[in-house]
Amino acid sequence: MQTTIGLFLIVFFLFLAGIHFYWGLGGKQGLEAAIPENINNEKTINPGIVACFIVGFGLCLIAVFILIRINIIGFPLPSFIQNYSLLFLALLFGLRAMGDFKYAGFTKKVHHTKFAQYDTRYYSPLCLLLGLLVTLLNYL
Repeated sequence: MQTTIGLFLIVFFLFLAGIHFYWGLGGKQGLEAAIPENINNEKTINPGIVACFIVGFGLCLIAVFILIRINIIGFPLPSFIQNYSLLFLALLFGLRAMGDFKYAGFTKKVHHTKFAQYDTRYYSPLCLLLGLLVTLLNYL
């Protein structure tokens, strides 16, 4: 069970990393639905190449960390680092699902933008699921 959940998470995080690398290299597909917008349909952030690559590498790092956790990569880490790191990651995804009380998450106030619609339908539930799976992985 631990390996199955871990492999699912690894594939998913690497997929997300690939999307961010694609955007960092100048790709535009899907970008308009990935950035929150305010009530005037203006982007709230303008991530550049560096930001896209930082997120992409961070997602790859999460995948490597899970490979270590499910013992596919043999790299000794103290158990408290493994346990608390996974709990921290689960907390981050839970907080992302909850949102910022403005533009993202279940608590958002802006609902009419393309991002808000995708966030309600896909992004926030997915973050909640990822948080739950990482929590489950931590306790298996």
